Amino acid sequence: MDPLQRLLDIEEIRGLKARYFRCMDTKDWDGLSKVFAPEAIFDLREVSSLRNPLTGEWKPPYDGESAVHRGHANVLKMIRDAVEHRVTIHHGHMGEIEILSQDTARGIWAMEDVVVNAPGGEPINMHGSGHYHDTYLRLARGWAILTTKITRLALEV
Repeated sequence: MDPLQRLLDIEEIRGLKARYFRCMDTKDWDGLSKVFAPEAIFDLREVSSLRNPLTGEWKPPYDGESAVHRGHANVLKMIRDAVEHRVTIHHGHMGEIEILSQDTARGIWAMEDVVVNAPGGEPINMHGSGHYHDTYLRLARGWAILTTKITRLALEV
């Protein structure tokens, strides 16, 4: 692959992930819909679990297949249901992006998220950190998130 094209692709993917975070936090549902591929998959099996690095034990045990959301419409519905009536702050840092082919890539992003009550909303106060593990697909409109999975290093509720 041409080195310049590789760098341009990496920069486009960085912008894509930045839009994902911004659109989710600002509740820009139209903008958020444009970051995902039609066959998107969002894996939340480990989003509420922490793995003890000494024993390998998950606490609480991670969720099953029902925590994996498949298809563009299902992914967007899950995100909207989770954050629409909450104030959220998501930060993605230090993207490690690897271009696998002309039309595929993968990345790992260190992340931090904060979810708090919106006025009149359901009580919640959460602060977490961990990683997003993504794959990307180049579509006619540009790069899109094909799969994403959240893993946690810390979670305070």
